[in-house]
Amino acid sequence: MKDKSSSAERPKVILASASPSRRRLLDSVGLAHQVMISGVDEELDEYASLSPSELVVALAIVKAHTVATAYQHSNPQGHHALVIGCDSTFEFEGRSLGKPGTKENAIARCKEIRGKSGVLHTGHCVIDTAQGIEISDLASTTVHFTDMSDDEINAYVETEEPLQVAGGFTLDGLSAPFIHAIEGEPSNVIGLSLPLIRKAFASLGYQWFDFSSPKLKVSS
Repeated sequence: MKDKSSSAERPKVILASASPSRRRLLDSVGLAHQVMISGVDEELDEYASLSPSELVVALAIVKAHTVATAYQHSNPQGHHALVIGCDSTFEFEGRSLGKPGTKENAIARCKEIRGKSGVLHTGHCVIDTAQGIEISDLASTTVHFTDMSDDEINAYVETEEPLQVAGGFTLDGLSAPFIHAIEGEPSNVIGLSLPLIRKAFASLGYQWFDFSSPKLKVSS
């Protein structure tokens, strides 16, 4: 596959997600992108029979296709895009634990997982609208939690951070001190796997730094 690094051929990067954590991840590595929210209903009955790992890949694909279609309709001049769709869930004792949604659910979730381990799955789908190619893949990271006290759980939930994140925790937020260790790719726990996205871009014929221009910080 030919190299597509020239600016004339370089597509825009579209993040098909409302997640602030995913946006911060891409910002942190200087990946220029814009956000388009898919609005996909994640609670449809057709997803109920899927395993946690199958579920996140299926939703990532649906989100990416929904946004890719909307983007193409809104760009009649044909400017192309790389659309990144993602979905995450936390698999704990064979169950898929998504966003708690309420404080009551978040408290119960924290009490259930404290001192134990589970697997954070993130499904990814990258669609290149220029080539009509999509790449989907799964990243899974084992997360080990420390034994939070009831007071710590209550204080954490009062921040409302866990209400809208998969599993009720995040590695880049207020719950970080309670994550004892991880096995696997760190950025995956935050929202998407940066190495997986880089690999997908390379498979499509692009160089990572065609899109990413991080500002180098020199310590004094």
